[in-house]
Amino acid sequence: MKTALWLILLIGGIYLAMGMLLYIFQGKLIFYPTRILVYHPDAFFHGNAGNISGRIESIRQFHQLGLDVFIVDYRGYGKSTGRPNEKGLYTDALAAYDYLTQELGIPADSLIIFGRSLGGSVAAYLASERPAAGLALESTFTSVPDVASGYYPVYPVGLLTRYKLPTIAYLQKFDGPVLIAHSPDDELISYRFGRELYDAATGPKQFLEMRGGHNDGFFLTGNAYSEGYDRFFTSVLGNIEDAGVPERVQRSK
Repeated sequence: MKTALWLILLIGGIYLAMGMLLYIFQGKLIFYPTRILVYHPDAFFHGNAGNISGRIESIRQFHQLGLDVFIVDYRGYGKSTGRPNEKGLYTDALAAYDYLTQELGIPADSLIIFGRSLGGSVAAYLASERPAAGLALESTFTSVPDVASGYYPVYPVGLLTRYKLPTIAYLQKFDGPVLIAHSPDDELISYRFGRELYDAATGPKQFLEMRGGHNDGFFLTGNAYSEGYDRFFTSVLGNIEDAGVPERVQRSK
């Protein structure tokens, strides 16, 4: 009896200790900022790792579709000061949007908000708070607790997760055109999350099935990736030149 009791206490202690570590250090499991710029772009919300300099290929692809891209580093990433946290990421997104619309005078109906991975949750939040022509979410989860439940099924992750990032709740508040892109081969963010986001979208929506893993799907999908985004952009911004939009933000035909 004593041996069994001690074994139960030991297992229970390990369980509680691991749960406490997950609660305390969960920010380290979500945010992986990099300060060093591997490339230097001239001027979208990226995922939870690296910084904007690692998104050159994505920027190039969108430029080839005739789009101007404004990409930002969250606080704590790249050259941005501070430390990343959920509220701070939302504040950064609002600041970027207000800079574009208020300082640069870019019309809201010429903006498509794009986010990949964790950035998809930030993008969905922004679209729920500010007007935009469209929203594109790529390789994105429904919420942090939903993802955590898959990695740590023995823990009450709903109670332990301080970071919620409820993408699906924000998405349901946006009734504009939506593109959801996801790969069945995504090893980090389950493909089912992409399908659930698509089902939850309330406005006009398109789904782009990608190929490849979480970090290389946009590249391995090849022409189908560019064609899928081109269809979405054309459906949303096809007549932008006729809408009186400043030349610097027009989408080329």
